[in-house]
Amino acid sequence: MDMTGKVMMVTGASSGIGRDTAVLLSQLGARVVLVGRNKDRLSQTLGMLQGTRHTIEAFDLANTDALPEWMKSIVQKSGSIYGIAHCAGTQLMLPVRMLKSQQVEEVLRTNVVSAIMLAKGFRQRGVNDAGGAIVFVSSVMGEVGAPGRSVYCASKSALHALTKSLALELAKDNIRVNCVAPGTLRTEMLEEAQSLLTATQIAEIERMQPLGFGAPRDVAHALAFLLAETGRWITGSVLIVDGGYTAH
Repeated sequence: MDMTGKVMMVTGASSGIGRDTAVLLSQLGARVVLVGRNKDRLSQTLGMLQGTRHTIEAFDLANTDALPEWMKSIVQKSGSIYGIAHCAGTQLMLPVRMLKSQQVEEVLRTNVVSAIMLAKGFRQRGVNDAGGAIVFVSSVMGEVGAPGRSVYCASKSALHALTKSLALELAKDNIRVNCVAPGTLRTEMLEEAQSLLTATQIAEIERMQPLGFGAPRDVAHALAFLLAETGRWITGSVLIVDGGYTAH
């Protein structure tokens, strides 16, 4: 799993899974490009990294059309990118009777369109010249349903289909594409959910995961495994990391 000298981009690096993934990749020797909207929080992540020559790129991934050219500009500063851990995303908890089309479009743009355009940008000549890997962060909600989370579930399920299609399309470019689908983790997203749910509901969610709530580092390990040479013969896969939630 040695990544010495390889440039790895981590989106959503200002917190949660993205932050822990960035830290782990730096510990494995990678030079990490930290991507997120909040420069101050990215700077906090930067201070946690091991090694040098890491960089910060404050960018809103909702600006999807600009992604390919933006990635070219990154390469001019950091060198050819070997891998992407796409950890950025958003959630929405609303029953369908309350949904507005703009809310649906915003979730799909953040969770799906950005992933497509990152892949487009990554395969450009000059951005990636020697193959590599893309790993999307999805959710077990892409495999199962949940009341009030139809849009979120749809966006994560779309990532699973996208992973398989891109894996076939980009294999000729020696680019592997995989996806990690976590269960419920102790992150800021859980804190947001707790403000909308009762203590009983939160306890029921935890009960559904035989190993309890996970930690961001649990998912970071899976991402690193798929990005590194340890995942060299794996593509088009969705790796579920959910503490046993989907075993029911």
